Amino acid sequence: MRTPARRTVHPWCILIGLFLTGTLAGCAAPGKPTTAHRKSIGGTSAFKRIPATQRPYKINGIWYHPLATAHGYQKTGIASWYGRDFHGRKTSNGETYNMYGISAAHKTLPMGTHVEVRNLENGRALRLTINDRGPFVAGRIIDLSYGAARRLDIVGPGTAKVEVVAIGTAAPRNPQPGQDAEILASEDLNRGNFAIQVGAFGNRETALRLANALTGKYRSAEVLPSYSPGKQQTLYRVLVGKCTSLKTAESYENALRGEGFPDAFTIAQ
Repeated sequence: MRTPARRTVHPWCILIGLFLTGTLAGCAAPGKPTTAHRKSIGGTSAFKRIPATQRPYKINGIWYHPLATAHGYQKTGIASWYGRDFHGRKTSNGETYNMYGISAAHKTLPMGTHVEVRNLENGRALRLTINDRGPFVAGRIIDLSYGAARRLDIVGPGTAKVEVVAIGTAAPRNPQPGQDAEILASEDLNRGNFAIQVGAFGNRETALRLANALTGKYRSAEVLPSYSPGKQQTLYRVLVGKCTSLKTAESYENALRGEGFPDAFTIAQ
């Protein structure tokens, strides 16, 4: 699998400064905060109490300041993805990067933030967790794992316009003195409103025919229009099912794939 050539600096180049504080050949560790930065968070001792992934860091002469809370975060911009070159290495929060898994890198959101990423060019949406830092390319707001990019249909083009919305953050397991423990999971990510998108068509009549054919077997088959800025056209999405459990929705997805709809995937509504 070839990773699109799209930047020269990657989240791994700040990994040591953020998590291990050591040195990796080929990666430039972020610069240390200045005295002004230390004072801004209450002095050197206070700085040491802040989790490493929450400390200000410097990449290519630019300072990045991780957000204290993910509450209310919503942003539209360009998503990219990263894959094989980093498969098996450590992410900024110390996890092992699995390119086939569902995760993402963000420059400033707290580690562990749960976000929903919606591809505005095809309407696909996916919930995932931030576990890395990046992308350090102007105009790009999130770097998806290969697995996440594949679910959102971004692997081929390499980038896409997306909306990123924070929906909660896991509480730290062992909060330290001075550590921000305000951000708690705002919802059970396995509960909500889910449906399965079976297909998306430029022709409304084609979409309606498919929805009618599915109505007899799957309840609540419907057609929803969705404008695609990238293609400059309206796509008619065929959705099946109304589920309140992600597990139930995924069982519908697997059934549909087994019955001749290989592109079926679960979406959050």
